[in-house]
Amino acid sequence: MTAVPRIILVGVALTALACSSNEPAAAAASDAATASSAPLVAPAATRPRIVFLGDSLTAGYGLDLEQSVPSLVQKQLDAEGYKFEVVNAGVSGDTSAGGLRRLEWSLDGDVRILVLELGANDGLRGLPVAGMKQNLKTIITTARTRGIDVLLTGMEAPPNYGPAYTSEFRRAFRDLAADEHVAFMPFYLYEVAGVPTLNIADGMHPNPAGARIVEANLWRSLKPLLDKQDR
Repeated sequence: MTAVPRIILVGVALTALACSSNEPAAAAASDAATASSAPLVAPAATRPRIVFLGDSLTAGYGLDLEQSVPSLVQKQLDAEGYKFEVVNAGVSGDTSAGGLRRLEWSLDGDVRILVLELGANDGLRGLPVAGMKQNLKTIITTARTRGIDVLLTGMEAPPNYGPAYTSEFRRAFRDLAADEHVAFMPFYLYEVAGVPTLNIADGMHPNPAGARIVEANLWRSLKPLLDKQDR
């Protein structure tokens, strides 16, 4: 498949996410309602934590719990002897503002690494890029003042808001990573977005095979942060 059709497919998948009625807290939901759907109880801390702060892509929408990307990362950690506990703080439909509001809860305990996967729903709603960027920056700086390493994951905006918005949206993640000197995965859905066989029926959330690809790509960015820590 050539590059151009692949880009179009990614745009179609992201646009479908904006229009979907299958995700309960999608574009029409308020940020306040989204925040209230956060997990009720954080797991008891027995080991240093890696927190995944994100939306439905982190939560594992359409998957069994053990098939979600954070769960797959936990399995990889255990297999390689890293003594970390992964916390899945993903909430379907969450925006960067919603993630910021529940940051204090999410960073409870001995958190060593924060995987920040937010912004997709900002793009789907066409929210101002500057506001999203500021929310993500605040999350990053808050984590870093606590000595927490951050892995920022990038996202693409749907094409329906025009090329200028799409370009600004993509650049925001890249610039944040450079300005804040944090680890960076340029596109969370790299090699998965727009591929029908790697997504569930809605065409926008990874299926188990797609989640494994996301986890493998993310692991390459996460591992250098792990190696800075004690096993």
